Amino acid sequence: MMSDGQLVRQTLAGRTEAYAELVHRWAGRITALCHAKLGRADMADDLAQETLLRGFRALRSLHDPEKVGPWLCGIALRTCLDWLKAKERSQINFSALAAGCHPEDLAWREGPRLDHDDELRQLMAEVEALPEEWRKVIMLYYYEDLTYRDLAQLLGVSTATINARLTKARTLLRERLTRRFCGEPGA
Repeated sequence: MMSDGQLVRQTLAGRTEAYAELVHRWAGRITALCHAKLGRADMADDLAQETLLRGFRALRSLHDPEKVGPWLCGIALRTCLDWLKAKERSQINFSALAAGCHPEDLAWREGPRLDHDDELRQLMAEVEALPEEWRKVIMLYYYEDLTYRDLAQLLGVSTATINARLTKARTLLRERLTRRFCGEPGA
């Protein structure tokens, strides 16, 4: 039986089925760790899969191939923390954007409530309507899981520029969604 380190080295050499063996060895422990961290069995499998995918993508950054297990566990903890932070942010429905609106402006509240899929579709429509430089940075940051440094390298700008673009994009999205749900002109 090959060691974890040997499997890592084979994976890095292009034999991706070696990573499948690592997944087989570590998936149960990672799932248990995610379950323990979140207290939710329904999310543990999803976050374990996300962890293993992140691990595969970042495998070249592993300094000691023999320590792949503890390294994956560290990724699992960060993945769970990312999910918990995102969950806190995502628990706010679009109606919460209207916190500054007057009740008479919220005629849409009288109608049917938007479900998560409708909210997501409307958010994506607003993201797609952003100017390209802001849309690109939002999509890469949130959907490709790139860091500010990675984005700066990829786009050929400074990390400060990335920060400014993300801030501007978020502000524009917040303004557009607030207009849409507060019934202001231009919505």
